[in-house]
Amino acid sequence: MPTPSRATTITRRALLAAGGSLLLAGGAFEAVDQRLLPGRSTMYRVLGLDGPAGRIPDVPPVPSTSGTFVSAARGGRTVGWTIAAPPSATPLPVAVALHGYGGDHRTFSGNALGYDRFLAAHLRSGGAPFAVAAVDGGNRYWHRRADGDDPASMVVDEFLPLLGDRGLDTTRLGLTGNSMGGYGALHLGGVLGAERVRVVAALSPALWTTAGDTARGAFDDAADFRTNTVLGRQRALDGIAVRVDCGTGDGFEPAVRAYRQGFRVAPAGGLEPGGHDRAYWRRTAPDQIAFLGRHLTA
Repeated sequence: MPTPSRATTITRRALLAAGGSLLLAGGAFEAVDQRLLPGRSTMYRVLGLDGPAGRIPDVPPVPSTSGTFVSAARGGRTVGWTIAAPPSATPLPVAVALHGYGGDHRTFSGNALGYDRFLAAHLRSGGAPFAVAAVDGGNRYWHRRADGDDPASMVVDEFLPLLGDRGLDTTRLGLTGNSMGGYGALHLGGVLGAERVRVVAALSPALWTTAGDTARGAFDDAADFRTNTVLGRQRALDGIAVRVDCGTGDGFEPAVRAYRQGFRVAPAGGLEPGGHDRAYWRRTAPDQIAFLGRHLTA
């Protein structure tokens, strides 16, 4: 048998190496996909597994009003607010929108998440009218902190009365939010209960199953996490219509999946391709808006 040439030998070696690399890559993909290795969110984004990006509707937004007030519950901080509400001869129900980490009251309007335009499109399609009202909570994860800053009390004791003074019907109350605000909506909904809240719609809520996994600053310490986690407290939302959405390429997906599984009756929404980003949040916004409107006006 002829002796293989050096070129042939190199080619075979290259093929073997390439095959081994493919096997290693496949193994790494599986390990990342099963969260045995970090990087699942990045991998899904790079491989185009997050699904199509949502787009803000090209329609005129509902009218918005903005202002500020000094919050005693937040230690004298001046906080901003924005209300997006269609004209109405009667008091409208209201969904309070809680922003994510790094956001503020403007997150839900304009070119950010565009809820003022999604709400307008909802109304054009015959959806029930309601208002969306957002307020600044800082990066404090929407619960009372050890330094006395209490954005949850600010919402209940200061912002809701402001909304009532401006003609909105706070007895028909909804809560919504994305990321940190998604957690905040679930937490505050459980604190207030069905006597105060009709509907909660959480988008990619920032949830963790253990204190050791939490982001720095989300909770003061392990005791604060145990006091304020929403996992294991799903019964606090009994009697409230609940929707929870999260992308499968989102780093919070495992905890959100565990949270959804903790309900006796599965909440609306679900897990579908998407990242922890505006592309997914805008894609999910029409369903969130429709869910809020349906249950606020039922």
